[in-house]
Amino acid sequence: MDVEKAKGSGKKWLLRIGIGGALLAVVGSVLYTEATLHYAYSSGERVGFVQKLSQKGWVCKTNEGELSLVNLPGQPAETFLFTVPDDAVSKQIEDLAGHRVELRYEEHRGVPSSCFGDTQYYVVGVKKVD
Repeated sequence: MDVEKAKGSGKKWLLRIGIGGALLAVVGSVLYTEATLHYAYSSGERVGFVQKLSQKGWVCKTNEGELSLVNLPGQPAETFLFTVPDDAVSKQIEDLAGHRVELRYEEHRGVPSSCFGDTQYYVVGVKKVD
């Protein structure tokens, strides 16, 4: 009888460990995602002309864009790919189409899903440059 009781107790502990491990994995994934989205690895500004701004994605629609960086006339332009997480900032960028703009961005490395954007550069502000 004691062997049966010990087997039942062992199964309960195994089940508890399995459930605890699954909960720990879910909570850990959520905390990691939150950390990568809220703490910037670096930040800065880029100045140029926005070539493209579009919504991409099958399930998760994100605002993705390209900024053409031209240093000197006659040189080939470098392209800066970026993601705009805020629709209000995306609207501001659209309103400044055709003008030279300064994009303020934050770099978020290690974001685990493309549902948050295709690039690691998230634009947080925009202003027109004269």
